[in-house]
Amino acid sequence: MSLLITSLKSEITRVARKELKGELQSLRKASTAHRSEIAALKRLVKSLATEVRAVRRTTKPDLSGPERTAKPSRIRFTAERFSAFRAKLGLTQAEMAKVLGASSLSVHKWETGAVQPRAAQLGKIATIMKLGKRQAKAMLST
Repeated sequence: MSLLITSLKSEITRVARKELKGELQSLRKASTAHRSEIAALKRLVKSLATEVRAVRRTTKPDLSGPERTAKPSRIRFTAERFSAFRAKLGLTQAEMAKVLGASSLSVHKWETGAVQPRAAQLGKIATIMKLGKRQAKAMLST
């Protein structure tokens, strides 16, 4: 009886493998096709991303909306000019920092040219550069 059970089990296993082999073969082919399609799509996305970057570099932004009405102000900042203006007003770096609402370390770095001020600070610097000694001292006292 044991021989019959063993041979029956081996036959069932053989038939099951034979049946599954066809189904697994089609799944493997489909999986391979999907992988190659995914790789092709990744290459396409990468090439399109590089094209978009290239186009962004070459074209100017469209200023037809509300941005067009706002005049883009380019404030030129030089460390020497800023330092000379602070000296002309007779202010220390700490006092200039207080007037600008920045730290004295920032003012020091701006004057040495180690760092450029951010856009928000450039606007403040531009307004301060239009002031006289009395107005600057008045701003310090308040």
